Amino acid sequence: MSQDAGLFIVLAFAVLAANLPFLFDRIFFIVRPASGHKGFFWRLLELFVLYLGIGVLTRVLERQAHGSAYPQSWEFYVTTLSLFVVFAFPGFVYRYLWHGVRRRVGAART
Repeated sequence: MSQDAGLFIVLAFAVLAANLPFLFDRIFFIVRPASGHKGFFWRLLELFVLYLGIGVLTRVLERQAHGSAYPQSWEFYVTTLSLFVVFAFPGFVYRYLWHGVRRRVGAART
């Protein structure tokens, strides 16, 4: 596998991981909340934990591919976190804009 293919696989995993908190109603995909639905704070916390997980995965892959990981400063991490939040936009739209509108329209019809 070439490094370009590996890059696209990591990006695909990042997009998938960024959208997972908005697709499932269990806290960290295990615990069902007492109220029946997960709050926005839990979704943000899961998003940050998944960002850290993808970051660790990419550091390990970089270390394997190049022998050592290149040092990064805070600007790199702020940029990648912003990109991860942008990757989460489809899940956010589905959960809060599209899925929520469908529920309200269904409730208005009954």
